Amino acid sequence: MPRVLVLALMSGALFVLPSPAALAQRPADDAAAFAGFLATGTQVSPNLTYLTASGVDLKLDIYRPRGIAAPLPTAVFFHGGGYRAASVKEASVLNMLPWLQMGFNAVNVEYRSSGVALAPAAVEDARCALRWLAQNAKQYNIDANRLVITGQSAGGHLASIAGMIPESAGLDRRCPGREPIKVAAIVSWYGVFDYTKLVDDPARDYAVSWIGPQPNRMDVARLVSSATYVRPGLPPTIHIHGDADPTVPYEQGVSEIEALKKAGVAAELFTVPGGGHGNFPREQMLRAWAAIEAFLTKNGVIKPVPAQTAQR
Repeated sequence: MPRVLVLALMSGALFVLPSPAALAQRPADDAAAFAGFLATGTQVSPNLTYLTASGVDLKLDIYRPRGIAAPLPTAVFFHGGGYRAASVKEASVLNMLPWLQMGFNAVNVEYRSSGVALAPAAVEDARCALRWLAQNAKQYNIDANRLVITGQSAGGHLASIAGMIPESAGLDRRCPGREPIKVAAIVSWYGVFDYTKLVDDPARDYAVSWIGPQPNRMDVARLVSSATYVRPGLPPTIHIHGDADPTVPYEQGVSEIEALKKAGVAAELFTVPGGGHGNFPREQMLRAWAAIEAFLTKNGVIKPVPAQTAQR
């Protein structure tokens, strides 16, 4: 049985998620136990400024298991929303919970929207958030050698590009300090791999509006595409994508994993059959999280633990 069953760890006991039919009859004490786990077992450091850019103080929130002094692996999450101003980090808070269940710290990062600054601004922000976490790792019990970058849609792209882009690309110059940015793994949910294939497609308005009508838009598209930086030695990467995604073509995920494997990088594609742009069925989400945990364990980010027995 996978250790990760999404929102299933309550007060030290492993609870198996019930079937959809049973979910409506879930006992109140289960809900109370889970609320108690979150309220007493988690501490939150909200709205920490990691960078000021374009006149905006950019914030992140850190969620940590309470009472643990040792450095912990840390998931750094970038929200989706097509880089639009209406998309905010607070809408993605529930995405922190599976990481907390696995014993990780979880960091929820905001970045500049296209209404504030066009590409590559958001990529700069993602890199600066990682630099800030490296600088403040000791204060927040972060294991800087076990940073997992993750995100959905636009955030899935930011996770990939932030983990692959080298310093020589010049997008770290705005980030204070010189601490090295180390990424242990990338978990990308249906993010873009190659913007050069989308930037002139009017059906991909998120690409057109983020990269904008810049005269050098194709150069910018290459600059912010993970495809530009594929090479040996990149972090292990798992990409989750629905094969019926109408927003970010499924072929983007296929191309990413094929290119990484060809370069000798540990890479895995988790396909959601019939899946659209997120909002996957519960059963597929459970399978995806089990695959993520297995991938991170296989690649040394998660240390194997003895099998746990389900309790009710």
